Amino acid sequence: MGRERTGKRKHLHCILAGLIISVTLGCASVQYDRFSADLQNASDLYAHGDFEGSLKINQDIVAQCDHKAPADQALFNMGLIYASQNYQRKDFKRSRTIFQKIIREYPQSPLVAQSRTWIGVLSVIERSKEADIEVEQTKKKLGR
Repeated sequence: MGRERTGKRKHLHCILAGLIISVTLGCASVQYDRFSADLQNASDLYAHGDFEGSLKINQDIVAQCDHKAPADQALFNMGLIYASQNYQRKDFKRSRTIFQKIIREYPQSPLVAQSRTWIGVLSVIERSKEADIEVEQTKKKLGR
């Protein structure tokens, strides 16, 4: 077959392998840094009440990351926005759907546990609203 590589050729292959790994990790690092700045910008907009601006940035991150980090963080941020009491277009069902997507599509994400907690909180809120509606309907029937 072939003989074992020795000398300069063996070192050349090690150097090439190291270079490939370095370039790959370097590109991933640069890309994450770029998204890190975008995530910070979205967070700042959210903190100042610009929910629409924050949503747009987070949606752009999700679209560009193709099911890779930090898309899970951007989705989580979107879930928080839709659950926010200060957001005029809050939508608990949409928020819950986003948190479920994180659990389903990013099972290794550190945000899975928090997403499960939010799903539970949002479910309690929804049940509470339904109970309030039933109480009001019962009051109306009794008032007739």
